[in-house]
This record gives sequence, structure tokens and C-alpha cells, in this order.
Amino acid sequence: MDFEDTQDEAQFRSEVKDWLKANATPRSGDNRTGRAEQSEADLLAEAKVWQAKKADAKYAQITWPEEFGGRGGSPIQNVIYGQEEAKYDVPRGFFDIGLGMCIPTLMAYATKEQLGRYVQPALRGEEVWCQLFSEPAAGSDVAGLRTKAEKDGDDWVVNGQKVWTSGAHYSDYGILVVRTDPNVPKHKGLTMFFLSMKTPGIEVRPIKQISGGANFNEVFFNDVRIPDSQRLGKVGDGWKVALTTLMNERLAIGGGGAGPDYHEMMALARELELEDGPALRNALVRDKIADWYVRGKGLQYTRYRTLTALSKGQTPGPEASIGKVVTAPKAQDLASFAMDLQDMGGIMMDDDASPGSAAFQLSYMSAPGFRIAGGTDEILRNIIAERVLGLPQDVRVDKEVAFKDLPTGR
Repeated sequence: MDFEDTQDEAQFRSEVKDWLKANATPRSGDNRTGRAEQSEADLLAEAKVWQAKKADAKYAQITWPEEFGGRGGSPIQNVIYGQEEAKYDVPRGFFDIGLGMCIPTLMAYATKEQLGRYVQPALRGEEVWCQLFSEPAAGSDVAGLRTKAEKDGDDWVVNGQKVWTSGAHYSDYGILVVRTDPNVPKHKGLTMFFLSMKTPGIEVRPIKQISGGANFNEVFFNDVRIPDSQRLGKVGDGWKVALTTLMNERLAIGGGGAGPDYHEMMALARELELEDGPALRNALVRDKIADWYVRGKGLQYTRYRTLTALSKGQTPGPEASIGKVVTAPKAQDLASFAMDLQDMGGIMMDDDASPGSAAFQLSYMSAPGFRIAGGTDEILRNIIAERVLGLPQDVRVDKEVAFKDLPTGR
């Protein structure tokens, strides 16, 4: 591993720092609190302004070709920009799915005319995209989806339901995978489309989360018509197309989740008084903090290996899955322990009354979702077992069975 920037990387980092200093406000406790009080609509409007400014400076998607508004840069330059932007108070999260997953899928399968129409508006934040994959009966097993599309002239008529669709309620477009042939094994009967989220027959219902947010949605399709010209890839090749999206998703999510870590746990332990004195002097508390510190450093150095590979122009391997499969349970464990230490105060979600502005409580409520998004713990362990450790694949009894013949439990 190499922990230092190369000469070219250092020069690029300096360029990014200068641009951010001239165009954004450094992060502080005060401006983070103010942003938390903004409505989603106001945040989205602000995010669109910032996204357009980034696009003009060619920082919006650094690795994209120049013809699509990028700068033909390297993945390590993208990482460097992300590291520096994280130090500034700018709106994030609205365009990650579209630019990280949906548009790259279009780049691989859409026509030149379609790319000319959709890439630039997405890059500039003028249009937001979502990903319509998961269903009530097909979460980690995406290929088990039941939303169907039937050909009718030059159109496809779609009926079914998607769920856990992030940002569907404010998205303009989406990519959609559906079943077009139930008479073949489940991976072979899928087809991918893109469509406007304003198409007649689409109903979006936000899902209220236990953390208080409502970014996930149910999306219902009732006789929704999609032109065949909006198909991505061949009929029946939807799984192949979906893999393009899923690989981008797991790379994007695998870095680790937000939330308090051992630094914040140390600060809490210094403040809290237990029956035998300060929490930080308690042997059990110190042991837990030491364990989280070790795991945190392990994750940090694993990410450094990824960054080193990117810096050398290499593609990180499936070991990147290790980051998420360790980070999400760690966040849940740490938050749970912190809430226990707070005794009855651990049940409070009041930013003003709860230690650490209720950050541990929010992390505890959010962590279970992070253990599902972008691949469950079980799916990621399978990836690590098969592709990193070289262990045999799971037995798949449904591999050669037509989807219509699979038992449904009904």
C-alpha cells in the first residue's frame, strides 16, 4: 500500500481544494444543524444548483468521457474529489443513484440519440433518476421478481409493484427490470427498460421509516405503457443488463455508512458517569471501544488497498464487499451499546436533550437498512466466500426450472 499521493494526484488535489474553497462553505456544526432543518424540496433545489456548478467545472463525473461532460479522469481522481468535498457543507445524495448506476447502464445499452437526450440533464442535476429493481417477494434475489411486461404492438404493458425505491417520489426517470417470459429459468426471462416516472399508471407511495425519514417508496404499475424503443439490451437479457447496474451499486455503497464511530464513542464515555465512576474508566467500555477502533483501522487500511489499486490504474476486486459487511453490523453494535450506556436517556430522539444530538439513536434506527441496501450481509458473505476465498458456490435448485413452475408458497 502507498499512503501518499503521487505527484499528479497531489496536483489534482490542490486544484480541487482551490476550487472548493472558492465555491463552497467549509463544514461546521452550525451549518450542518441548519441543513437538517431544511425541507427536502429546498435541499433538492439547492442540490441542483450545486450539481450544475460541479458539472460546469467538470467535477460532477470525473471518470466519464469528455463527450458526456466528464473529464476522462481516473477513478483515484474521483476519490480525491470526494475526500475534499466531504470537508464542505454541500447537499448530497440526490444524484448518486442516477449518475452512479442508471446513466452508466444507459451508456452501455442506449442509442446515441438517447444518450444525447438524457445524459447531460442528469449530469447537471436537471433530471433525477431512480432504480426500480426490488419487489416485496424479490429483494436480494432480484431475479425472482414478478412485475411483468407483455408486448402490445410497439409498446410493452407493465403491471406489478416495486418497493424500497430510493428517491422515486422526486425522480423524473427510472430504469426498470421486469419479467417478459415466465416459461424460462428466472434469470433468462427478464428485460430492462427506462421510463418517465410521470408515465400514466405509475403510483408512488413513500414509506415512513423508523428513523423518521421517508426516502424509500413503493411504486405500483397499472397498465403502464413503455415504447419498445426504451428497451435496454435484448429481450430476455435483462439480468445481464441489471448486473451492470448492480456492480456499480455495490461499488458505490461498499465504502461504509455514515454515523458515529469510535471517536464519538470516546467522547460519550468521557461525559457519562456510571455507578463506579466515568464510563471511560470502565473495563468493559474500554474493551468495546478498543474493538471498534481495531475494526475501524482494518476497514481504513482495506480502503487504502482499494485506493492504491485505483491509483495504479487497476480495478478493485470483490474484496471491496468486506467494507460493507463489516461496517453495517459495527455501526448497529456501537449505537446499541451507546444507547445502553445512556440508560433511560437512550430512548430519547430529541437533538437538544440527547447526548451527541441523538446521533447514536439515529444510527441505530438506520443501520438495519444499511445492512440490506446494495446487498444483504448474507449475499456479501457469499461473494466473499466464492470470489475472494474460492469456496464452492451455493447449491441452486431453481437454476434450470422455468419461473412459472417455481413454488410460491401460495
